Amino acid sequence: MMQLSHYPGAISQAAQRANEIDSQLMAVQYQVNRFEGNADRTAAFEMDLKNDAQRKARRFEVLLVNQEYQKSIDTQIRLTVDKANAIAHLEYLRNQFSVAKLEARLAIAQQLSDFESRELVGL
Repeated sequence: MMQLSHYPGAISQAAQRANEIDSQLMAVQYQVNRFEGNADRTAAFEMDLKNDAQRKARRFEVLLVNQEYQKSIDTQIRLTVDKANAIAHLEYLRNQFSVAKLEARLAIAQQLSDFESRELVGL
């Protein structure tokens, strides 16, 4: 267990890590949106497609063969898991800090109680 004074720094670092991952996730989401927008545009301007179902199928085909899109989706999934783990770690540190503070308060209360008991007995 960490010393009580080390928790704020560790919590801050964990929060920064979660924010960094969130920033990376937003950048990847922007890439994914761009790829999907391009696929929508491609499907929208193909004159031989007769209805929405055909355009959706064409969009899917365009995205399926786009290796950069597939990499972006994989990265998005990985970053989503990383972010969840970072947030879980942050919450773990916050909870540990709360427990450590309660334990410190309990130790102080016990010391005061022991001191008062000794005074009553006359030690």
